[in-house]
Amino acid sequence: MRARIYKPARNAMTSGTAKTRKWVLDFAPSSAREVDPLMGWTSSDDTQSQVRLRFDTKQEALDYAKAHGIDAIVTEPHKRKQNIRPRGYGENFAPDRRGPWTH
Repeated sequence: MRARIYKPARNAMTSGTAKTRKWVLDFAPSSAREVDPLMGWTSSDDTQSQVRLRFDTKQEALDYAKAHGIDAIVTEPHKRKQNIRPRGYGENFAPDRRGPWTH
């Protein structure tokens, strides 16, 4: 059984970092998905692809995989390139802005 251990990236549509602090163990699909000719739904007989386990640390995920005989591949997360400084709405009108604030 193959699995992937990774730390999920934040949603690109939000600025929040919820659900990105824990490590995730996802199982790789063992069989291809099939399309039902009547309804057009996709289905699979692989139930392990529905399992997603969450761990507080990478080491906990690796220990779980080793204890259960799972061949796991670890993907390290990318670091943010810049630090985002928390700002308030009033700073849009501050006199020390780099550029003029217009609509």
